[in-house]
Amino acid sequence: MPNVHSPELAYYILQILVSAFLAILFLQSGIDKIVDRRGNRAYLDQHFAKSPLAGTVGPMFAVVTILEVSAGALSGVGCLMIIFTRDATVAYLGAVVGAINLTALFFGQRVAKDYVGAAALVPYFLLAIAAIFLLAEH
Repeated sequence: MPNVHSPELAYYILQILVSAFLAILFLQSGIDKIVDRRGNRAYLDQHFAKSPLAGTVGPMFAVVTILEVSAGALSGVGCLMIIFTRDATVAYLGAVVGAINLTALFFGQRVAKDYVGAAALVPYFLLAIAAIFLLAEH
């Protein structure tokens, strides 16, 4: 029986949990943007109406949706791959795409001068960069 207090088992569990968390985070957000496209788009149109990004909401919305669904799918498949094969490559890619998405969201929030919204993204970004480290091949 493996030592349940070993650093190797703790590392394995952390890889599973961080990839599962990112899968839930990005799939829920991305799927919501697809299912309630009109509502999300109207919110963003209003949110960015007085910012320099006002004319780019449509393309930004598409890019963010693609990034979120991609990050969530990669993280979810990667989580399963960690469980069944202990290969973290796909989950690593999900974390990287997720961090890129969060950086894009952070940029948009800052340009729109929604500093509270931008600050709310920081814990997710910290998790994503920690996930990149945890899921990297050492």
